[in-house]
Amino acid sequence: MANIDRNGVLDLLRDVIDPELGFNIVDIGLIYGVELGVDSLSVSMTMTSPACPMGDMLYDDVRQTLLDALPDDWQIDVSVVWEPAWSPARMSPELRQRFGWQDDQQV
Repeated sequence: MANIDRNGVLDLLRDVIDPELGFNIVDIGLIYGVELGVDSLSVSMTMTSPACPMGDMLYDDVRQTLLDALPDDWQIDVSVVWEPAWSPARMSPELRQRFGWQDDQQV
């Protein structure tokens, strides 16, 4: 990956699919933050629920996707956070519509 920026990282993470929902974790709204340093990357993410049975797998997939794409000498930190709690409001508008939630609907 020649030019690493926040959007490029998000594009990479769109390859990580939540197997329960069948959509990528960026559009679901599981990625809370991306911080880039000179040779480091920190990603904060969440799960749809603390009891998510796929949590470990999603974490591992995010980490491996980044390790595979970024230079070997980069420091990569992936952390799972629970605040603020995930809600459907974090989904992309297209995905909310697909699940039947309207933008003006309280979610």
